[in-house]
Amino acid sequence: MATVGKNLFAPLLFLNLAMYIVVVGFASWCLDHFITGDTNPGVGGNGATFFFVIISILAGVVGVASLLAGAHHVHASRNESLGSAASSAVIAWAITALAFGLACKEIDLGGERGWRLKTLEAFVIILTFTQLLYVWAIHVGLAGR
Repeated sequence: MATVGKNLFAPLLFLNLAMYIVVVGFASWCLDHFITGDTNPGVGGNGATFFFVIISILAGVVGVASLLAGAHHVHASRNESLGSAASSAVIAWAITALAFGLACKEIDLGGERGWRLKTLEAFVIILTFTQLLYVWAIHVGLAGR
């Protein structure tokens, strides 16, 4: 059973890791252009954009750290590493859920948003649910012993 659990858990872990890295990249790009005052159409947005970008960077960095702890747990296959992996996964999900709420608010407010900002919104929305699935999987014990 532990081998089956790892076979299901590892792809979800690496999918989330790749998606969080993309979130950090897009959010960093948007923040850089927002700070420099670039009038690039990809930066546009509304009143929620700045907060959404900042929280998305935070969610991305915490999510990457959480998934690295999860990868260590899968590699070590020891009960001692489960607590840190599970608690960091919950914290990463909570921050991602906050970014999800800001993404929904930004979509609701509308405005001229470029494709990079829309892509960032989509990744955050998808990550909210895949990270929740990851939290469920790690708490159920699919990472195995």
